[in-house]
Amino acid sequence: MPMKLDPTQLSDWQIAEAAETELRPVGEVASSLGILPEELSPYGRCYGKVDAQSVIGRLGAGAPRAKYVDVTAMTPTPLGEGKTTTTMGLVEGLGALGRRPVAAIRQPSGGPTFNIKGSAAGGGLAQCLPLAPLSLGLTGDIDAITNANNLCMTALTARMQHERNYDDEKLAKRNLKRLDIDPARINMRWAIDFCAQALRNIEIGRGGKMDGYQMDSGFYITVASEVMAILAVSRDLADLRERMGRIVVAWSRSGTPVTAHDLEVDGAMTAWMVRAVNPTLMQTLEGQPVFVHAGPFANIAIGQSSVIADRLASRLGEILVTESGFASDIGFEKFWNIKCRATGMKPDAAVVVATVRSLKLHGGGPEVKPGAKLSDAYTRENLALVEAGCDNLRAHIGIVKKAGVTPVVCLNAFYTDTKAEWDLVKRVAEEEGALFAVSKHWEKGGEGARELAEAVVAATEKPSEFKFLYSLDEPLESRIEKVARDVYGADGVDYEPAALEKLRVIEANPTMSNLPVCMAKTQYSLSHDPTKVGRPRGWRLPVRDVLTYCGAGFIVPVAGGIKLMPGTGSDPAFRRIDVDTATGKVKGLY
Repeated sequence: MPMKLDPTQLSDWQIAEAAETELRPVGEVASSLGILPEELSPYGRCYGKVDAQSVIGRLGAGAPRAKYVDVTAMTPTPLGEGKTTTTMGLVEGLGALGRRPVAAIRQPSGGPTFNIKGSAAGGGLAQCLPLAPLSLGLTGDIDAITNANNLCMTALTARMQHERNYDDEKLAKRNLKRLDIDPARINMRWAIDFCAQALRNIEIGRGGKMDGYQMDSGFYITVASEVMAILAVSRDLADLRERMGRIVVAWSRSGTPVTAHDLEVDGAMTAWMVRAVNPTLMQTLEGQPVFVHAGPFANIAIGQSSVIADRLASRLGEILVTESGFASDIGFEKFWNIKCRATGMKPDAAVVVATVRSLKLHGGGPEVKPGAKLSDAYTRENLALVEAGCDNLRAHIGIVKKAGVTPVVCLNAFYTDTKAEWDLVKRVAEEEGALFAVSKHWEKGGEGARELAEAVVAATEKPSEFKFLYSLDEPLESRIEKVARDVYGADGVDYEPAALEKLRVIEANPTMSNLPVCMAKTQYSLSHDPTKVGRPRGWRLPVRDVLTYCGAGFIVPVAGGIKLMPGTGSDPAFRRIDVDTATGKVKGLY
């Protein structure tokens, strides 16, 4: 690998382009894991799909299991604090120690890739490669999810049109029964994988009686759809097929759920997902294996790499490093209380990524805006801001400890940081019972992450006392309350009337009432309000809606003003992305 590349002088895409010619062939990466040639479907030279069901079945239940490490973070700035970069750096660092690591991460969404945040491939010398395919659709999983979701919506709206236009006798001749769908109680939306705020709320079916059913509708970003959630939590294709049928698409006028199975579209939806059910095998810049599967956005979705990828990777490596979206209050909490229930796996350690920049913001530093010049407060030593911001870090260490998991605070090093700032954070982390490491993986790759890798190995050797936050036998309101109080630090929960009405319907339905909670709230604060930085106190969590994801198997309370369709900013990344027409290579990704 071209480790002499200098990330202070080259952009991420330039580093990725220089490294790509030296990447290991995907067959070689697969072989190093014990994957057979017939279990790999290459997509070009450097990445390919792995038949997870075949590998897991062949290895059997008695196969050794890897140590299990989740990477989470403190509350980020809008610029992000390098969680995927840290995940890649940790895997490279474990490789530098002679360990056999394997990573499982989420596929980047087109929304942030072409918007402000950019791709989710890591950065500097800690990247998942090849960059352009990873960032631009990869092996088509998100397209398959979009199509499966929209096929379901097509089935729903067509059925509503036919039921309006035909009497019961004509419906019977077409082997259809009247579902009597309530147009005011549609549970699904259309999907597109861009941040398209103009599509949040739309009207469909305008025209004549053959032009559909006229009603209010809208879009969410594909990765926030229930179909994406189902891919994330399914154990195999059979489980995915069964879950598709359980999707509550709408409610009838009499108050009964109308499912994808009722619409007879669940089989066709699954047909779109046959290839998507298998993870994609890629690699770090230094050649360690990385499985990519399922999608991001833990603020509005589950935000985890898939159960399938983790089950597969846990049988193939010595240490499995996975990643949860955003900070521990949303990403790790969902990993803890939803994903670990689905995998049956217990984590041995959790890495809490912190940066001096984020600590300063949460200590009262100036506002951080993507695209705007960063204040000098973030590039000059300021121990008072760092000290004050550590209150946010303490909260996240406490969240991990509530799960009974050993926390490792990783200070993702920026070259503008000072040793005095690092020493302050180290003191606070160790006072809170966490292990600590400064990691320079962005600048130096695996060699720069040795300290982090050693700390993680030490954490995995400690006994795990993992426990869930709540029992599924508890009332739904109690589960929501525990997340709000014990994780976010709220004084309680307040429900808007519409949310409370939905809550009562769910509690009265035995197939819905015992599902875990998948909160939707801002990622920029421990609270529901993105302007409340630090560690807010004396507030209550307002829940304005409650969604039912029966196929995925969880209930989604929607807090504050969070949207399931993000918006595109005024200075999006697509302004800088282009193609070298002589070579066909994409440039400008980051």
